[in-house]
Amino acid sequence: MRFFLDAGQREFTRSLGGLLASSHTPATVRSWAAGDRAPGRALWTRLAEAGVFALAVPERHEGFGPLPLELASAFIELGRHAVPGPLVETVAAAAFLDRLGDPDTAAAHLPGIASGETVASLCLTALGPYALDADAADTVLVVDGDVVRAGAKPGPSQPSADPARRLSRPSGGTVLAEGPAVVPAAAHASDVAALATAAQCLGLGRALLTRTVEYVKQRTQFGVPIGSFQAVKHRLADTLVALEFAEPLIHGAALALAAGSAEAGRDVAAAKVTAGEAAHRAARTALQLHGAVGYTDELDLSLWIRKARPLRDAWGAPAACRARVLTV
Repeated sequence: MRFFLDAGQREFTRSLGGLLASSHTPATVRSWAAGDRAPGRALWTRLAEAGVFALAVPERHEGFGPLPLELASAFIELGRHAVPGPLVETVAAAAFLDRLGDPDTAAAHLPGIASGETVASLCLTALGPYALDADAADTVLVVDGDVVRAGAKPGPSQPSADPARRLSRPSGGTVLAEGPAVVPAAAHASDVAALATAAQCLGLGRALLTRTVEYVKQRTQFGVPIGSFQAVKHRLADTLVALEFAEPLIHGAALALAAGSAEAGRDVAAAKVTAGEAAHRAARTALQLHGAVGYTDELDLSLWIRKARPLRDAWGAPAACRARVLTV
């Protein structure tokens, strides 16, 4: 199995990283958390123009995909730059609608997702009753057993450690589809969401590690940079190893999904738990090595730190992923 990206995939990733680096995402995150969606929607449009959402949409519906490996690479960059919004849920909704097997329903929704005109949120009640950023989405899909409802309205919000993640319990809506095709489509969408979230975790962890390494080179104690202390070096090395170990698992899971492997679900679960725990470790390391300044909301670092635990638990908490990996 080939785990390295080819030249075209690497160029796409570099281009997307450059786009995000010039977008000053911390300000966008703070605006999104405050309820101002305009900067986030503007960035969403730029991401769509770069082809991010089209990676989850088949060519027959004006997309480029589905291309799980390219999608994972894109979400690593989205996580690295802490982009807010229901990014995972939108591509998972696209995967669900594509796998549902209803051409009319797919034609009504997928081109808008590919172009960035449609922001979607997806709630699979088998995994939990909440949808992310339902109040900011153009369409909210709720899958309950073998029934799909569209146009659900957001209900009361659920607090999150990350102020830019607004969870609510959607209600109402009209039946979009029902029947035996719904369940496997939902399972596939869940795998796509878990893969994208694992990729976000990897990007997030790398950003935290980079910022922490820069900080320990500058911060001095006893007249020397704290990065010269052996204990600090070991902590950073352990964090790096955890993140590096997650990357081939993410690539392998993406390739398994692309091939339609029967083992894809377990591969995705392994990638998700590994990347999620690595990002959480990176957040703890960043917080400890930054000291008291790491707790301040004014520091951009806090925007990354506060995402680590919610992303670790989203679309497959560690215990659930481990249980799935162990399933024979």
